[in-house]
Amino acid sequence: MLYGIAAATTALVVTALLAMLLRLPALRLGIVDRRRQRPLPLLGGVAVALVTCLVAAAGEWTRFAPLGSEIGRLLIAAGAVACLGLVADVRRVKARFLVGGTAVAAACVVPYGDTGILLGLVAVGWIVLVAVGFKALDHADALVGTVGVLTAFGVGICAAAEVMDELAVLLSVLAAALTGFLMHNWHPARIGLGATGSLFVGFVIASSAVMTRAGHDPVSSAGVLYSLTALATADVVLVALSRRLAGRPLLRRGPDHLAHRLRRVGLTPQGVTVLLGVGAFCGVLVGVLVHMGWMARSGAFWVGAVTLVAVFALLHIKTYGPRRQPRVPVQDSARASDRVASSQVGAPLRVRNG
Repeated sequence: MLYGIAAATTALVVTALLAMLLRLPALRLGIVDRRRQRPLPLLGGVAVALVTCLVAAAGEWTRFAPLGSEIGRLLIAAGAVACLGLVADVRRVKARFLVGGTAVAAACVVPYGDTGILLGLVAVGWIVLVAVGFKALDHADALVGTVGVLTAFGVGICAAAEVMDELAVLLSVLAAALTGFLMHNWHPARIGLGATGSLFVGFVIASSAVMTRAGHDPVSSAGVLYSLTALATADVVLVALSRRLAGRPLLRRGPDHLAHRLRRVGLTPQGVTVLLGVGAFCGVLVGVLVHMGWMARSGAFWVGAVTLVAVFALLHIKTYGPRRQPRVPVQDSARASDRVASSQVGAPLRVRNG
């Protein structure tokens, strides 16, 4: 217990300091997100992944909290996924590169002895979906960090209920590291998570949830896993449906995510993060209650129904309209018309034959 508190506190402080120190190198090296109104440095994910792995590994080295073979394998695979994300942050890579690498890493951590081969393959696909979903959530300040903290705490409670103390400590360290990162990521963000951190966070959370639910009833497990990550999954479904209906390529970027649509209806950036954070908390709460046996498993299906209604409602918000032309002041337009008229004075009159 005391080690868990000390590890979480260390992760929070060190991540906050490291994220602050990595901001300037990211700007100088050009590792930035240029899709926003201003270039946003993207090495915050390096701070989160590095501190989480080092603090968790320190428990193994000091023997205060031995990780065990499964948790050690999870950390190695998550580190590999973070490296894939770093490559994507530094240079443009194809989506199949990230998806394929994440799938290989997920195949190395699924407990096939408890799930079986068939369900294990389904679990691999679900881990990839959640990791990609968390990467997609990195389109607004503080959104993926807030959702990650809430989900990590929820999955950590489920792991503690299964007496998986090592996994619970790892998730608490991850939540603390994300909290330290959020000190620099709240709007207006000074540093971003990038593909490095978002893929890492989504992979660790999804893999931990699969390990926690391994051996339980598959139907109830599907409901619990979906409830824990409902927001990230909803964003992926919303974007896929929106681009499909609009005839746009699935991998073509656009302002069609959850936060983009809520901003179009008038919410502030802070309001969007709070609203979506509340939605993520509700889903995580239902997942934890169903896992603990304090709520019927039908509660997880209500989460799916509400999410589906929200997705269809947000689909009606138009996001692919024509690009707005910059407004020209009246004086400038009058001057431009005068210049055109003066340039035409003395020009030969052309008469079209016929």
